[in-house]
Amino acid sequence: MVTLADCLALLDAAYDPSWAESWDAVGLVLGDRADPVRSVLVAVDPAPEVAAEALAGGHQLLVTHHPLFLRGVHGISGDTPGGQTATALVRGGVALVAAHTNADVARPGVNDALAGALGLRGPLAVLSPGQASVERLDALDVYVPTPDRDRLLDAVTAAGAGSVGDYTRCAWWTGGTGTFTPQPGARPAIGEVGRRELVAEDRLELVLPRGRRAAVVAALRAAHPYEEPAFRVTELAVPAPRGLGRVGDLPAAMPLAAFGRHVAAVLPATGAGVRVAGDPDRPVRRVAVCGGAGDDQAAAALRAGADVLVTADCRHHRTRDALEAGLAVVDATHWATEWPWTRQVAALLTAALPELAVTVSTLVTDPWSAACPAPGTAPGEGT
Repeated sequence: MVTLADCLALLDAAYDPSWAESWDAVGLVLGDRADPVRSVLVAVDPAPEVAAEALAGGHQLLVTHHPLFLRGVHGISGDTPGGQTATALVRGGVALVAAHTNADVARPGVNDALAGALGLRGPLAVLSPGQASVERLDALDVYVPTPDRDRLLDAVTAAGAGSVGDYTRCAWWTGGTGTFTPQPGARPAIGEVGRRELVAEDRLELVLPRGRRAAVVAALRAAHPYEEPAFRVTELAVPAPRGLGRVGDLPAAMPLAAFGRHVAAVLPATGAGVRVAGDPDRPVRRVAVCGGAGDDQAAAALRAGADVLVTADCRHHRTRDALEAGLAVVDATHWATEWPWTRQVAALLTAALPELAVTVSTLVTDPWSAACPAPGTAPGEGT
């Protein structure tokens, strides 16, 4: 049986709450960690219509990018949209978990999902590492009987080990022979007390974020067949980069106007559509992305050699400054640029917990419902 605690452990390993900004409110919002979870809905916003979808679909867990409450509350009232959502979820037995700025900087995270949706080629570089991007690493060596190797690997990677850049479940192993003699009082999984044993074992090696050490070791002990597993954790001096935004390349250059149409085609449609700032005929190939509000990443995009920045919530003066500095800008709306992450979360949950039924919400919760051209003009020709 999968519990909410199991889902939380997996989500926290991928999007560590300690990576969130100090003002953010991430992690478990509603729910009992001991409750069973059979079905999960993933969405960008914990909007009332999304809560209704979770209830109608019989889901026990709703995972969203945006938190339900960003500021402290002294009570939950049905007089407010947030209170209505919280009340409906509690009454319906639906837990709520949010991964916000911690998912923005994760690798993989929101920005890797956006870059993947646009078809950018790697290796993807972090656009703005910043101080919060330094993540110390550990190395794990564990000895395990060969038949149990894959099961143990699945357990420790679900707990947060084995992620390197844009890759997950990264490991190396080699075979050998282990030997031991169980002493009185031991309860060996293999062999008998007082008799020396020889067992075909593999040495499995992975890296892990230092902040996930306790969770990974707990998962190792729970999954290992031995009463006393042999393992070693070594601190590494090399930090792993993470942070806001990504930069990568298109398979081939294309005019900015065609790239804008490409963005509109691969991201879910919203009422506001996709806005493009720059010379329509300008060729673009190197692309910087920042899911959500990211017009403050223009300078970093220029330093990274990008031709265009794909983001949302772009302001007039910052967009003009970017254009004058030589950077084109594509504003694809906040919700649409973060929606690809929902598919990433669904893949994460189903890979580690295949017994879960995971659904991605396609309800458009972007607040802008329409883009109205000037009278007498075709869409896209207004000033």
